[in-house]
Amino acid sequence: MYYEPIVYMIPPEEEGMLLKTILQKRMNISRKLISKLKLTEQGIMLNGTRVYISVKVKAGDRVEIRMERERSDDILPEPIPFDILYEDEHLLVVNKAAGIIVHPTHGHYTGTLANGVVHYWQSKGELFRFRPVHRLDQETTGVLVVAKNPYVHQHISEQMIAGTVDKRYTALVHGRPEQQEGRVDGPIDRNPDDPHLRMVTPNGYPALTLYKLEEAWDEGSRIGLKLESGRTHQIRVHMTYIGCPLIGDKMYRVIPDDAASREQYEQLDARMPRQALHASELSLVHPATGERLTFYAPLPADMAEMQGLLRNKMED
Repeated sequence: MYYEPIVYMIPPEEEGMLLKTILQKRMNISRKLISKLKLTEQGIMLNGTRVYISVKVKAGDRVEIRMERERSDDILPEPIPFDILYEDEHLLVVNKAAGIIVHPTHGHYTGTLANGVVHYWQSKGELFRFRPVHRLDQETTGVLVVAKNPYVHQHISEQMIAGTVDKRYTALVHGRPEQQEGRVDGPIDRNPDDPHLRMVTPNGYPALTLYKLEEAWDEGSRIGLKLESGRTHQIRVHMTYIGCPLIGDKMYRVIPDDAASREQYEQLDARMPRQALHASELSLVHPATGERLTFYAPLPADMAEMQGLLRNKMED
């Protein structure tokens, strides 16, 4: 049983190229996946016929790759509701809720987004393997992309490595940055005092976050962020580094020295049960169609409530 084929039509300027070159350079298929496709009866087809990848192609030829369907037998299906932003034969894009882990890990084998997605697919009689293209922290909400086959997963992963996947976040923070917009270029590594935490350190891994002040109030700000790298807890670490920790962030909270500011911080953190961080927008090129798609997730209720509270405090 196969997935729907990925199709590529040979344009006139590519006549005479090797099929192998088309697969690697035009369809962006990895050598590992090509080797796997060659082992299946209908893995690589040219004009409906199985051929060697050393053949030369002609203008108008139809190249198809077909992948055998896989199942997530290691994930227990559970009826866990989730919000779908987009779905087709190749992609599932969801608006992840706060408090849910993306994929089963040690100690968390059930109750994850993966458990819910696998149950949803099975209830529709569909067979896919759960392949998240990226991760969001357990308490971070927003756009999350799941690939339905290895080709799509590999293709989007390479877009992410090349920096062509545009990921945007919204955060509510204590205080406000000194500049209206800027960049936080701070290498990140594990905190030697606590391996669960990250910190900015000169010997860390390169990490760059772009930010823009979208709205400011007396006790906090709304910040738009764009990741130029993907380090663990990057936004949380970088915002704390510039003196604007995320509201509700218990791991990277900063306690001000003066009593008034300390009380203000504690009051806001008490009203926000998690770090106020939301993956609001993601843009990528669809691996099967070549179309650039952008997905949006509205601000979740808890952050919208906190935003309203900050606005009202300023008016008072």
